[in-house]
This record gives sequence, C-alpha cells and structure tokens, in this order.
Amino acid sequence: MQNQINQTFEQIIEANKGKIYRICRIYAVNPIEPEDLFQEVIYQIWKSYASFKGKSSIGTWIYKIALNVCIRSKGKLNKKNDKTIRLDAIQFTSKENTTSVFEDRKYEALQSCISSLKVVDKSIVILSLEDLPYKEIATITGLSENHIAVKMRRIRKILLKCITSKIK
Repeated sequence: MQNQINQTFEQIIEANKGKIYRICRIYAVNPIEPEDLFQEVIYQIWKSYASFKGKSSIGTWIYKIALNVCIRSKGKLNKKNDKTIRLDAIQFTSKENTTSVFEDRKYEALQSCISSLKVVDKSIVILSLEDLPYKEIATITGLSENHIAVKMRRIRKILLKCITSKIK
C-alpha cells in the first residue's frame, strides 16, 4: 500500500514539477534559492499529501501549497537579508544559453516587475502566466473570480508601465 502511495505521489510531482519550479523561480533569488524552495515545496506537499481531500484538483492544491511555501519563505528570507550582505556580483550562467540578449532583458524586466508587485498580485500574475482560468485562480487565492478579473486588468497596466520603462 505504501509503495502505491509513493508511486502515485512521484507521478503527481513529475506531472507538476515544471509549474512548481516556475513559481519557485519567481519568489527566489537566482541561482541557488529556486532549488531550495523547490525542495521545501515538495516536502510540504509530501507532508500534506495524506490530508488531500479532493475538494479541488490536485493541480490547484499543489499551486496553493507552492504559493504559500514560497510566500512564507520569501518573508523569512527578507527578514534574514536585512541582517546580511548578498554577493550579487557572483553570477552563474548556463552554457546552454540560446536566447538573445534582448529576450534576456525582456525576461529580466518581467521578472523584476513581477517581483515588485504586492504579494497577492504577484500570486495572481504567476497563476495567470501558468494559463490557469480565473475560476481556478480564485479557488487558489480565496478571492472571487470577478475580483481576479478586476485585479488582472490593473496588474497588466502596472506591468506594462514597469516593463516599458525597463526595456527602453
């Protein structure tokens, strides 16, 4: 029985690891922290797996856990970073870099602008970028579907202004 649970869990993680990692990348500072956050999210999913009731889809449940873990970790990291000095000059770059410099700038601008959003707005954008419908985003965030639509209109304007100023 335990082997069946482990196998099912592994299949669920395998099917959702891309979206979990994308969420972790938004909330983490590169290059190492996304992997740490990813491991923490997987651990929390494993701890909570037995309590999954099926009231929502497994994907929705995973998004909710991933966002909560990342938001909580980001808060802890921000408190810790107030007392430490980051060595941002040390950068890791992959040799598999196939994007253009302009594409890299656009991606960095998008990531920077998303990072500057309020916590709830950031969560909504991340879920929207995952192509989730407003109904599912509402389930994950606890907001109404109409509220999500209104917030997305406002967030798009904020992001457009922010990205435009960074790319010029």
